Amino acid sequence: MGRIVRSADFVRVLGTSSRVRSSHFAVHHLAASPSRAGKVLCTGNSKLSTGDAQMIHSPVDETPPEGCWLGVVVPKRHAKRSVTRSLLKRQIRAAFADQAQLPPGMWVVRLRSPFDRKLFPSAASDALRLAAHGELAQLAGRVRVRAAA
Repeated sequence: MGRIVRSADFVRVLGTSSRVRSSHFAVHHLAASPSRAGKVLCTGNSKLSTGDAQMIHSPVDETPPEGCWLGVVVPKRHAKRSVTRSLLKRQIRAAFADQAQLPPGMWVVRLRSPFDRKLFPSAASDALRLAAHGELAQLAGRVRVRAAA
């Protein structure tokens, strides 16, 4: 499973309504391939008299995607510590690692609400890890069931 890295692709996928939600996470899907970086016009000279080099954008492919790409959004406002954000990102990637049962396209999993700090005081506690793992496993199962239907 590839990773979504360009912000334009995140904007495209997050513009769609969520497929499945849980109390803390939302899953978005777009049946398209990630965009490619544009090519830069180049001349023999290192400097152009008209300014910076212009970007040439390739046309959008209308062919259906052949693979799956995963993007993860864990905002700082919901997970203040980097330890917590890293833990949640690893848990999300592990839960959605089985791409065989997912339809092709771009998938984005987004943390939509914070975990209660009173219940999980430590950012990397085993309790938080188990709670996130359980919720993400249930969410991934619901995505696979909806995809199969």
